[in-house]
Amino acid sequence: MRDARLKRLAKLLLNHSVKLQEKERVLIRGHVNTKPLLKELIDEAYAMGAYPYIDLMDDEINRHLAIGYEKDQLKTYADWMMKKYEDTDAVIVVYGEENDAELADVPAEKHRIRGEAMKPSTFFYVNNRRWVLLNYPTQGLAQKAGMSLSRFEDYLLNVCTVDYEKMGKSMQPLKKLMERTDRVRLISPGTDLSFSIKGIPAVICSGKRNIPDGEVFTAPVKDSVNGTISFNTPCPYQGTTFRDVSLTFKNGKLVDAKADQTEKINHIFDTDEGARYIGEFAIGVNPMIKEPMGDILFDEKICGSIHFTPGEAYEEADNGNRSSIHWDMVLIQRPEYDGGEIYFDDVLIMKDGLFVLPELDGLNPEQLK
Repeated sequence: MRDARLKRLAKLLLNHSVKLQEKERVLIRGHVNTKPLLKELIDEAYAMGAYPYIDLMDDEINRHLAIGYEKDQLKTYADWMMKKYEDTDAVIVVYGEENDAELADVPAEKHRIRGEAMKPSTFFYVNNRRWVLLNYPTQGLAQKAGMSLSRFEDYLLNVCTVDYEKMGKSMQPLKKLMERTDRVRLISPGTDLSFSIKGIPAVICSGKRNIPDGEVFTAPVKDSVNGTISFNTPCPYQGTTFRDVSLTFKNGKLVDAKADQTEKINHIFDTDEGARYIGEFAIGVNPMIKEPMGDILFDEKICGSIHFTPGEAYEEADNGNRSSIHWDMVLIQRPEYDGGEIYFDDVLIMKDGLFVLPELDGLNPEQLK
């Protein structure tokens, strides 16, 4: 793909997302089919006087590797990756997914040992380096979105280059409200869930970590989650897409998980103890992302949605939960998805996907466009 917007996107990633400076080192990890953007990133980094480094990824090759993974092999690879992250100032990851089921036949045990091995290096860069993740327009993603490739290219590049400075300023009142809130209640068809977010920071996401972006996240107090939440979007994980996911919690722990593949989803939640506790709660506000496409970098930003995340908590909003998984699951509350309500300390803050408090009106879609 050749598009002048790729150059604009490269500038946004380097200047806004990771704020690269002269003589800094940026590790750019990208699938082989994302080369048009990788080349723009290299050229722009050099123009800034910075030093780019490239790791090329290939899912077909990775599948062949994953089938035979052993702990000793992965320890060596994880050590290499840790050294790379330690030696760089910023990390940009460009995904070029063509087939989200490429790793579906990799045994669950191989996914598990890889997750455990790579966790230290991954969380090192997440918590100690400036970083950003994004998707590149591919035939596979276009198919997920139900669009032609050319239409999806336009959609993705327009979504990725929204005014993130304006979005970040509009998120400030929601951040402040979340940080003075104790009790949260979510109500939707099949959902009545309560938990506390008292004392846990709220984090604004406006193009600094993900592109596209548009969420404010925190985490529940670990043992405070009670009730049931039912998700009305696909929930992809490790090459499998789960549907009709419903999770029931008691004193923070996931005690009942149902889906169209109930046995398989419970196997994932049995990965480790932290997989059955929640590591993140977030509200999505991107006005240009409205429909789920089974890709979490887009779906978790859907306007009028929340996501609830079994597994690892981020250090920025830490409730102490540790796990080798972090699985964002999305519930849309707009009227066409049967609506819903969010209460903070018994005060209604959002109904049917729209904020109802005057101080939060700037985050409604018509204000953010």
